[in-house]
Amino acid sequence: MLDPALQAQLRTYLERLAAPIELVAALDDSPTAAELRALLADLAAASPLVTTREAPADDRARRPSFTVGKPGEPARIRFAGVPLGHEFTSLVLALLQASGYPPRIEPELADAIRALPGPHHFETFVSLSCHNCPDVVQALDVLAALNPGITHTMIDGAAFQDEVAARGVMAVPTIFLDGQPFGQGRMELAEIVARLDAGAAARAAARLSEKPVYDVLVVGGGPAGAAAAIYAARKGIRTGLVAERFGGQVGDTLGIENLISVPYTEGPRLVAAMEQHVQQYGVDVTTLERVEALVPGRDGAPHQLRLASGATLRARTVVLAPGATWRELNVPGEAEYRTRGVAFCPHCDGPLFKGKRVAVIGGGNSGVEAAIDLAGVVGHVTLLEVAGELRADAVLQAKLRSLPNVAIRVGAQTTDVTGDGQRVDGLGFTDRATGARHRLDVAGVFVQIGLVPSTAWLRDTVALSRHGEIEVDARGQTSVPGVFAAGDATTTPFKQIVIAMGDGAKAALAAFEHLIRSGVATTAGGEPAALRAAG
Repeated sequence: MLDPALQAQLRTYLERLAAPIELVAALDDSPTAAELRALLADLAAASPLVTTREAPADDRARRPSFTVGKPGEPARIRFAGVPLGHEFTSLVLALLQASGYPPRIEPELADAIRALPGPHHFETFVSLSCHNCPDVVQALDVLAALNPGITHTMIDGAAFQDEVAARGVMAVPTIFLDGQPFGQGRMELAEIVARLDAGAAARAAARLSEKPVYDVLVVGGGPAGAAAAIYAARKGIRTGLVAERFGGQVGDTLGIENLISVPYTEGPRLVAAMEQHVQQYGVDVTTLERVEALVPGRDGAPHQLRLASGATLRARTVVLAPGATWRELNVPGEAEYRTRGVAFCPHCDGPLFKGKRVAVIGGGNSGVEAAIDLAGVVGHVTLLEVAGELRADAVLQAKLRSLPNVAIRVGAQTTDVTGDGQRVDGLGFTDRATGARHRLDVAGVFVQIGLVPSTAWLRDTVALSRHGEIEVDARGQTSVPGVFAAGDATTTPFKQIVIAMGDGAKAALAAFEHLIRSGVATTAGGEPAALRAAG
C-alpha cells in the first residue's frame, strides 16, 4: 500500500509512540475496504507497538473505517475511508497523540482543552485532495486525544457519497458537532476551543490589549506580511504580526512554480516554511483575529489597531498587508448557495462533485486551471468567460481544448445561480453577442474571476485607489505617516508571491527608517535601538 520511502518515514515517526496503539477496523467488501486493510497492515508492520484487529460483524460503525486508541480503552479517534493524500499526516499525528505523545501546542491551550465539558462528538467531511482539511482534522484529533469526553471522526466524502448527499455537504471541510452543523472551511485549534468555551474569547481579548507597544506591527500573514515581520525583527526591534490565519491566499494555492530558486512547491508547504521562518526571529504572532479599524496616532502617540474580538493593539509603525479575497460574481443566488454548490476552491471541493456537471466562471489562468483539474474528477465542465476570448496562457488553453468532457463558452455573462432551496441546480447566462439567454443544468459553480483587496476597513483611514487598493509610494508609505503597506492589497502592479515578499521587506525597512528618524525605535527587550541600519 505504502511505497518504500513512505514506509521508512513512517517507521521513523512511530519510534516516538509513547504507548501501544490498537487499530480496530470495521470493514466490508468494497474496494475502499481492501485498500484500508492493506494500509492497516503497513501500519502494523511499521512498529511493534501497533496492533490491528477487526470489529465484530454486528458493530454499527461506518464501514469501511477504523479507530485509533490504546488497547483496552474506548477509542476517541476514527477515520472513515483511507486517510492518504493530504490526510496521511493527520493519521500519523493521531497515532502519536493517541499513544500519549504530547501535541505541539501552548500549555494554556492544552489546559483549556482538558477543561472543556463533554461529551461531544465531532465529524469532519473532507476530500483527500483538500489542503485545508488536515488543519481541521488534526485540530479535532488533538481535542479527542486530550479530552476523554470528546470523540472525532474524519470522513472521506468521496468514499461516502450517499452520506454526503443526505447531509447536504457541498464543501470541505464541513464539521458537525453532535450531529448538527458546526462550521465550514479552515478552522484552527484555538478557534474551535473558543467556540466551545464562551469565556475564552473575552479572556484572550483582555490579554491582547495588555501587550506593550510594538515598534512594528504587521497586519496580514501572507508572503508580504511574513517578509515584513522577518525584516523588522532582524533589526532587533519589537515586532508583532496579527492575521486571521497565517499564509493568506497562498494557503489555498496548490502548485507554485515561479518562486525564484524553488522550481516547485505547494501553498501549504510554503506557508509552513514562512511561519517557521517568522517564529525563528521571535515575532509575536497573533492569529484568528480580524482587524476592524486603524486609528492613526497623533502627536507622537502610537497607532491603534482595533480587533473584532474587542482587543486593541498599539504600535509606533504599522505595515498593512491584508492581502485579497476571492472576487464574487455578485449575481442573484451566489451568496445563498455559497458552500452549497457555489465554490471557490476546485482542489478542495471538486471531489464532492464526482460524476456531476459543473461550471467554471473565468477564462484566465485560474479558471482554465480549475477546469482542467475538475475535468479529471467530475462528469462534465462548462467554462464561461465574459470576454470574447480566453485570457489564459496558450499552453493552458491547448490542454483545456484537448479534454473531451469540457465545453467553452466565451462572451457569456453569468446572470444568476439557481437552486432547489438546498443546493445548486443550475445557472443562467446571456450571450453578449446575440443577447440570447441560456441556462445550464449544473450541480456546482466554481468562481475563478480574480481577487479583490481586503481593504474595506481602511476606507476612511488611508488613501485608496478606485479599485480599493492602498495607495503607496516607492517606499511603501501610505497617506498616513508611519503607516506602510505591501502586497496584493496595494497599488503595486503584478500580484505575485515574489513581488509581495519584496514589497514586505521594503515596507519593513522603510518603517525602521521612520523609527530611526523619529528617534523612537526600541529593541525587542525594550532598550533603545542603535540609530543605524543593521545588516
